[in-house]
Amino acid sequence: NLTMAKASKVIGREGGGNYVFYGVREFGMCAVMNGLAVHGGFIPYGGTFLVFSDYARNAIRLAALMAAHVIYVFTHDSIGLGEDGPTHQPIEHASSLRLMPNLHVWRPADTVETAIAWGAALKRKDGPSALLLTRQNVPFCKRSDLGNIERGAYAQKLLAAGGIPVRVVSMPSTSVFDRQPADYRNTVLTALPKVAVEAGVSDYWRKYVGLEGAVVGIDRYGESAPAADLFKHFGFTPARVAEAVKSTLGKKAE
Repeated sequence: NLTMAKASKVIGREGGGNYVFYGVREFGMCAVMNGLAVHGGFIPYGGTFLVFSDYARNAIRLAALMAAHVIYVFTHDSIGLGEDGPTHQPIEHASSLRLMPNLHVWRPADTVETAIAWGAALKRKDGPSALLLTRQNVPFCKRSDLGNIERGAYAQKLLAAGGIPVRVVSMPSTSVFDRQPADYRNTVLTALPKVAVEAGVSDYWRKYVGLEGAVVGIDRYGESAPAADLFKHFGFTPARVAEAVKSTLGKKAE
């Protein structure tokens, strides 16, 4: 378990410590964290693979219902998990968790967004937060404004590929973004044709891209193979995204 910070100490028979080894007990872990949060004096967090959030779902739902200050760190968030295969590769899990009222779900793109998401989860007092993290190393994305990350989505940069200007928006938390004022949401998304890209089910993104937009996602279970091969096999490539953009612009022109 890699959720243990260097400064942590395992709680043992001799007393003291602040770290619990739960073993393969996702529901038990999350239920205990609910109790710690309701008791007060602690901000409990726990970690497991995202796919195993299914085992903990009842406890997560109760945390959201009780507005308990609990933080979940869910790792291995996609087909990028690789050789463990489809039993361990989340497909519908991110969207499923986002549908839970009062649960803030963060899926950060790099170290900066992860730090902002962790800070937002610590500061939030009226409910639980979940951080969905990748197994892969991801490149650092330069940006000039960090403040809007906490608002759930922001325009990161402009690209020009093949003579088509593209506005790229990072949306680390749909849960938080959906709670922003309409003016801000419209400023981020604008009225332009939209294409969403996520290693997960596609239906959730229809509320942002509309019926005329496109979603590069995955609506079937994964396979057992190296991550790079899987991303290519399932179409998470620059060429596939470019094709989706061109197709969407073609529909708009018609």
